[in-house]
Amino acid sequence: MTINTDTTTVSEIPVRTPVKRTVLMCKPEFFTVVYRINPWMDPALPTNTALAVAQWQTLYDTYVSLGFDVHLIDPIDGLPDMVYAANGGFVIDNHAYGAKFTHVQRQPEGPAYMDWFGANGFDVRVPIETNEGEGDFLLVGDVILAGTGFRSDSNSHAEVASIAARPVITLNLVNPNFYHLDTAIAVLDDTNIAYLPSAFDEPSLAILRERYPDAVIVTEEDAAILGLNSYSDGYNVVIAARAKDFERQLRARGYNPIGVDLSELLLGGGGVKCCTLELRR
Repeated sequence: MTINTDTTTVSEIPVRTPVKRTVLMCKPEFFTVVYRINPWMDPALPTNTALAVAQWQTLYDTYVSLGFDVHLIDPIDGLPDMVYAANGGFVIDNHAYGAKFTHVQRQPEGPAYMDWFGANGFDVRVPIETNEGEGDFLLVGDVILAGTGFRSDSNSHAEVASIAARPVITLNLVNPNFYHLDTAIAVLDDTNIAYLPSAFDEPSLAILRERYPDAVIVTEEDAAILGLNSYSDGYNVVIAARAKDFERQLRARGYNPIGVDLSELLLGGGGVKCCTLELRR
């Protein structure tokens, strides 16, 4: 019996096992677009804060239904991008490496998130180098993929390596539409990723092809709606609802894609993963 792929049979589909996740989120009570710091943002376009909150609530409810432990940080008036919690830091082995944002509009978010980490029992490491947290640091098994080119300085890669005590692999982003690594790579489990080749320079592509020869390659169309900006527990993969080919590929490989609509938050340049910071004790 075959499924809707050319060569994969049912017996060949791997059995995926979900792992309970603990995450931090921030309700977009003050979400709007009043400045432009990425190609997605246009202050001339209207935004609907109530719609953003409703869409975010669906994501929150999805995580709760999957058994995730979801923590919340209070939003701060005047910080409309605080909803993109992934940028607030990188948390591993109870160490919380704080963010140091590139753009002045987001810089107050760094201390706000570090205050939350400290109040909740994490060992806070104040950054010296410019970095934007899990936006550019993705843990795949025991290796950290680290992005640079637009936001996080490459010097932050050595800094996070010293804190996390894990190998860090630098990847250079070259397309401004994919300015954070988590817009160009999705971590599916400890050994598998999905990515968009055109987001990277050739040396970085060579690394990805060698390390992940069986990676899911997404279409430009799915990537253009931040389809890769997704979050997985190893079986369930929460993705942009409109990323239909990515959904198809995930199902063919034994994952359970769950589509959510975050179209309003896309106006600020963020999707599922941007709204999700993993907390690893």
